[in-house]
Amino acid sequence: MTVDLADFTEPDAERPPSPVPVDWAAVEAWLGVRLPDDYKRLADRYGPLDFGEYLWVHVPCVQEGRFDFGEWLRETQREARIDVRKLPEDERPRLHPEPGGLLAWGVSRGGDTLFWDTSVSDDPDEWTVVVQHRGAVPGSGLRPWHSYDLTLTGYLRHTVREGWELPSPPGALMGPLPGSMARTAFLETAVPWTPPAPVAPRLTEEERRVALHTGTGLDALRLLVPPPETPYLGGGTWDDLFTELGTRLPREYVTLMDTYGAGIWSGWLRFHTPLRTGGRRFITHVEETLDGYRSLREGYPEWQPLAAWPEPGGLLPFANSIDGDYLGWLVEGDDPDTWPLIVWPRHADQGPPLQTGLIDTLLAWRRGLLRTEGLPGPDEDDDPVEFARFRAWDDRAYW
Repeated sequence: MTVDLADFTEPDAERPPSPVPVDWAAVEAWLGVRLPDDYKRLADRYGPLDFGEYLWVHVPCVQEGRFDFGEWLRETQREARIDVRKLPEDERPRLHPEPGGLLAWGVSRGGDTLFWDTSVSDDPDEWTVVVQHRGAVPGSGLRPWHSYDLTLTGYLRHTVREGWELPSPPGALMGPLPGSMARTAFLETAVPWTPPAPVAPRLTEEERRVALHTGTGLDALRLLVPPPETPYLGGGTWDDLFTELGTRLPREYVTLMDTYGAGIWSGWLRFHTPLRTGGRRFITHVEETLDGYRSLREGYPEWQPLAAWPEPGGLLPFANSIDGDYLGWLVEGDDPDTWPLIVWPRHADQGPPLQTGLIDTLLAWRRGLLRTEGLPGPDEDDDPVEFARFRAWDDRAYW
């Protein structure tokens, strides 16, 4: 008997679900597998769902600046691929696009990820659910990955129940959840997602060799990470900045910024806008960061052992990560071109200064050759060229 969500849920009155048309032939061709019919019926009838006020069932759609189905799926599968390495080798599940690999279809507000186990059958309608649990779930023990003998609709149905005493599969199970389904709030204006067309490699084999192995300095960095056509620096001048700081900054930094401008490297490392005038100036970020550092140092000097600029040899930060790590110089001596680089990591003990200059450090980091806390490199299975990206800021950026 076919079970529909309408058999055990009701539409939310304030955010009723609404469909987004999907070209299933194109989506399945892009994935390389056929998808379960109950998932396709769900998407065709309800669109992206906030299910039970806790689960997000993602369908092929896109909303500019908020969600892209293809990007979400690729990053979710990548993170899962990295996470399964924490398991003993003989317990690691395969991940799509490996044959029979797990394929993600949703997430929870608690950080759980929900997959189909495509190894169950050649018939996708028989695929069962595997959940990578993040939080403490009754019955989960210490094992984050749990398999259920339930299809997608069956799993959703079992999360909507009145109490834990009702029969359920072995292991952890979310719920009980409300029997509600709403349009995902952050996808209010989502439109159909179109699979990206195949693109030719950005670099030739010779260019890859130079970018990843033999090239040096700014030329190699430009090849590996293309700079923007118009770097954004702000409306001031370098002389004005140096006057405000009371010191010149390293020439290598100026050269790099004149080439790339302010922006974010590989979605991780944010370079402050150096020449902005007005409220969010370069020195504003420096002073706010160092005020915080001094406050932490007062309470935990063993974890914050650095001096803070303008103290002699002090940290002068100029970039930070999305995770709260900072990259800066130790202002030692009168010649800025000799200042060593250092990372102040958020989640690790303070390490020593780096042994290379700024451009060589960025080049080694994006090649996957630099291993230091606060600057995580590409995963061992990632293509460094694919993850070598730079997105420029503009005058609306906070940083």
